[in-house]
This record gives sequence, C-alpha cells and structure tokens, in this order.
Amino acid sequence: MTTELTRDEIQRVAVLARLKLSDAELDSLTSELAQILGHMDQLNELDTEDVEPMVHAIELKNVFRTDEIRESLPRDEALANAPKSDGRYFHVPQILEGS
Repeated sequence: MTTELTRDEIQRVAVLARLKLSDAELDSLTSELAQILGHMDQLNELDTEDVEPMVHAIELKNVFRTDEIRESLPRDEALANAPKSDGRYFHVPQILEGS
C-alpha cells in the first residue's frame, strides 16, 4: 500500500493549521512528506506478529531516589557569575508583555 499526498492536500492541511506556505515550501513539504510516508509503508510491511508490544525500546527501571536534605550552593556563589543581580535574586530581561 503506497500512501501519497498531493500538493493540494498539503495546502489544505497548511490552511487548517493557519500556515502560509510559499509555492517552494509546498513543493518541498510535499516531497519530504512523501519520503516519510514511504518509510512508514516500509515499516508497515514488517511482520510483527510475534513481537510483544512495548512502550519503550529499552526497559526502564525506576530512576527515582529518596530525597536527601543537603546544603545548597551559597547564594553569593550562585549569583557570582550572574550578569545582573541585587544580591538576593537574578535579574533577567522581561520577555512577556504586561508582567
């Protein structure tokens, strides 16, 4: 089964996603997505009948540890290399309007 996307389908999805794409971008995305879908078609051809379903490619073990109360980095050391601070806090540029 070969899945192909047309340029019109890519344009339709772009409109739904509120993306404005140039003709060159549409052509490029159409080609790239066709390649990706081709790879997916290859994966769909694999016989996975005897493969047990899994969530992760490798088995994960619990990586949590118990909390330990330890001395933290002293404030003056933490602020030593800060470009701006007031001795207690880091000063960072405002990035959100109205804050």
